[in-house]
Amino acid sequence: MNDTPDHTIFTTVVHAGSIPRDSTGSLTTPIYRTSVFGFDDLDTAAAVHDGREPGYFYGRLGNPTQTAMEQAIAQLEGAESAFATASGMAAIAYALLAILETGDEIVAQPMLYTTTRHLFDEFLADHGITVRYAPSHDAADIVSTFTDATKVVYIETPSNPTLDVVDLAAVAAAARSRRIVAVADNTFATPFNQNPLALGFDVVCHSATKYIGGHGDLMAGVLAGSAEIVHRARWKVNTLLGAVISPDSAWLVLRGLKTLAVRMERHNASALDIAHWLTRQPGVNAVNYPGLPTHPGHDIASNQMRGFGGMVSFSMQDAQAAAQVVNSVRLCTLGVSLGDVATLIQVSSAMSQASLTSAAATEGLPPVPPGLIRLSVGLESVEDIKQDLSDALQV
Repeated sequence: MNDTPDHTIFTTVVHAGSIPRDSTGSLTTPIYRTSVFGFDDLDTAAAVHDGREPGYFYGRLGNPTQTAMEQAIAQLEGAESAFATASGMAAIAYALLAILETGDEIVAQPMLYTTTRHLFDEFLADHGITVRYAPSHDAADIVSTFTDATKVVYIETPSNPTLDVVDLAAVAAAARSRRIVAVADNTFATPFNQNPLALGFDVVCHSATKYIGGHGDLMAGVLAGSAEIVHRARWKVNTLLGAVISPDSAWLVLRGLKTLAVRMERHNASALDIAHWLTRQPGVNAVNYPGLPTHPGHDIASNQMRGFGGMVSFSMQDAQAAAQVVNSVRLCTLGVSLGDVATLIQVSSAMSQASLTSAAATEGLPPVPPGLIRLSVGLESVEDIKQDLSDALQV
């Protein structure tokens, strides 16, 4: 998948995106903080501007730091090409706008990141694109939702925040047989744990703000896949909308990538430990983690993932009990986002998913349980994290 014949991902992430050393001998890709690039003659300027020759002419359309980041992600995901954006939502929107037209249809699983749902239900719907949600995360149910108008199938696995798992290979095979473009959000898994393109998907998107950046100090997104789709996202969509990544953010992503493998190894191990531990704690009604044998998607996850990720969610009896836990932690930080070196905790129904509660009920989609707590397991001592949670659960 993302291992080369010569190197494993632990080596690849350290060197991915490196550009040839300049006259200074710098081992680190420079930050090219420039909005305009100059030329020696008009013929060269015109050729670069028209895309007939490689190069740069305006910061909205790329710079060498951004290119290095894109090449790194393309290498890690096994993609022909990649395009970096200002945020994960920009990457998702660009990918879909590069593919869909008015009158097209998109099929998605029932549980998705809140802002993705708003993109589907409001922006895409307002532009004449039909969105159909499958009745479950089972691949057969998703495929059965396809119609003759379906142009894109969109998958997020593990899903946010319930950590449902979708069989990517099964969905991709069915989509390809019907000329449907398969798009996956791989933010929770990261290229370290999962490669949707290797399983037959056409496009993969990331919020690089999360695990790829890894330190809670940047905003970035990236889409990777076929050269044709990425080219349209860059030149058709981005030229007009301009949600471009800054060179500083691209550089921070490159810096974060160098430790992605070792960070994810720790995130995976700690989350698995905590998930098992939570199943034994009084007051915890259910634990969602693909690495648990009791998880309904455990077998699928075991086949398509190398590790099960750093995200865990668990259910308390009700919203009040969940609030008591998150209000009582001291080491864990109550806040949105995920993938940071620090452990983050939230009550999803009151925070990131709050705006979907009524919409889910109206559309017959599964609501987020009011007592669901989402935990982004950080790099602290796993025993310290468990002690913090234990103290909060006993308040």
